[in-house]
Amino acid sequence: MYTVVTGAAGFIGSNLVKALNVRGESRILAVDDLTDADKFRNLVDCDIADYVDKNEFLSRLGDGDFDDDIAAMLHQGACSDTMATDGRYMLANNYRYSVRLLEHCQDSDIPFLYASSAAVYGAGPAFREERECEAPLNVYGYSKAGFRYFNVYGPRETHKGRMASVVWHFFNQYRASGKVQLFEGSGGYAAGEQRRDFVSVEDVVKVNLEFLDHPDRSGIYNLGTGTAATFNTIATATINACRAADDAPALSYAELHRAGAIEYIAFPPALAGKYQSYTQADLARLRAAGYGAPLLPVEEGVARCVRALLASPAVNA
Repeated sequence: MYTVVTGAAGFIGSNLVKALNVRGESRILAVDDLTDADKFRNLVDCDIADYVDKNEFLSRLGDGDFDDDIAAMLHQGACSDTMATDGRYMLANNYRYSVRLLEHCQDSDIPFLYASSAAVYGAGPAFREERECEAPLNVYGYSKAGFRYFNVYGPRETHKGRMASVVWHFFNQYRASGKVQLFEGSGGYAAGEQRRDFVSVEDVVKVNLEFLDHPDRSGIYNLGTGTAATFNTIATATINACRAADDAPALSYAELHRAGAIEYIAFPPALAGKYQSYTQADLARLRAAGYGAPLLPVEEGVARCVRALLASPAVNA
């Protein structure tokens, strides 16, 4: 039987496929839309049984081609562009697609784990898995539900371009110019002091696999670290991880700022009223469900991410 991973060539999907391979699983049905062909690179070192285009998968699912042949479905496929304005596309791709897969899994008693986002909470200030805490700032946030991922970072996200994590952007900026650029103050926060819950894709994968192993657990869960970190902290951690690779000593944020390695740019007008200046996952429900493993603090998670990026073929080509 197949383990289906949708969005398999994407950031989180490909990390899940690789983690399943590490567990000895290779009968994986990779489902994705490869209109963006560059994403295929995320799967070149992964073992899969087959690849199926998203639209073909939906059609074949409806025709019964996969009846009694799916053990579990990890649904990571979605449009992750928070600036997208095509509401019809966003709801069709993120919401209706998810509902169709959920209904099939419910009807066939197939474990269904699906990706969501902290974007459903909007500007906060409460981040609990409760309806009264939901106030999305854009149609992307309105289209999401399930495992509520906070700000995920890690390897295999190069294809995301401008929608990649700030860790990826900071890494590439520093490698190219010796400095990183952060937004000036917004939402009542000083420059670079906006803070979010940054979670490593390693932990996102671990939580997904934990729930895959325990199909008796169900619900909507926040997936972050439970701790908010400033963008200044992330920038400092990224630069110091790069410096460590060059055997250079770590520097404090103040030292990096004075040296011009951290600088600020104007806050984009297009993000006014659509930007989360603060997020922090409430993990009470996740912990109550039995997930007790520690989550990587940003300093360690960012360092591991940078080491993986430095070791990637794209960086060393």
